Parts: sequence; structure tokens; C-alpha cells
Amino acid sequence: MSSLDKREEGFEKKFALDEEQKFKAEARRNRLLGLWAAEKLGITGEAATAYAKEVVAADFEEAGDADVLRKVMADFAAKNVAITEQAIRAKMSELIAVAAAEVKAGK
Repeated sequence: MSSLDKREEGFEKKFALDEEQKFKAEARRNRLLGLWAAEKLGITGEAATAYAKEVVAADFEEAGDADVLRKVMADFAAKNVAITEQAIRAKMSELIAVAAAEVKAGK
């Protein structure tokens, strides 16, 4: 195997690892968002954990964050919780940083 082939293989492995960490961070962010939203909705205990899992599952509907945002916004609207889309997006941005740090730290 030439050094070019080894280098290419190294880049491919790094890309795969980066994508895996990104996926894990997004899933963790969604779980944290679900727990935050559950608190705002007055959901506690096991029900809050179950709700967080629903938020994580919502992310598998389509690519991107729109499906998660839609779910949380719809749940807030159904319970008359006055939180704007901008506030939810800001929380998502805050939590992705937390989640990425946790994934990188191996938590």
C-alpha cells in the first residue's frame, strides 16, 4: 500500500469517525432538548424521559432539524406554552455545543 493510499484511508476513517460523533451529538442534543421541553410542558419523571425519546425519534422523519423543531413547537402549541421558534432554535444551538462536548469527552 502506497503512502497515498494510507493517507486516503486515514482521511476516510477520520470522516467516518466525525460523522459518527456528529450523529451521536445530534441525538444527545435532541434528548436534552426533549428533557428541557418536558420541563416547560410540566412533564416529570419517567414521562419526561419517554418524551425525550419521542423527540429523538422525531429526528428520523427527515434530514435536518426541522422535524424536531416541528414536534416541539406543536407540543408547546397544544399545551399553550408560549415559546417562540427562535427561542427553541437558540436552545438547540446551546444544547448542540453541550452534547458535542459530552460526546467528545466520552460521556
